[in-house]
Amino acid sequence: MQEDLIPVNIVIGDRTYRIRTLAKDEGVIRSTLKTINDKIIEFKTQFAGKDMQDYIAMVMIWYATQLNADNNPLLEKEMKDALEKIEEQLDKAL
Repeated sequence: MQEDLIPVNIVIGDRTYRIRTLAKDEGVIRSTLKTINDKIIEFKTQFAGKDMQDYIAMVMIWYATQLNADNNPLLEKEMKDALEKIEEQLDKAL
């Protein structure tokens, strides 16, 4: 299993991390990181004067809340949009 993992450099906030993951999971990881980094920028705009660790903590709380929220309209819309994009890609491939 270890030999199936590929190295991937990821950036969260202003730090770079090197992780190992399955190649098939890299896209999901990068998409999640984009969401996280976009939220960091949003929180930096809303809450000026904090340090990066504060912004990352706020985003992680937001992200965990989104994942655990029942019938969350924002999460449902994001999921719907993602599924529609996948459907479009499948239609193009067929």
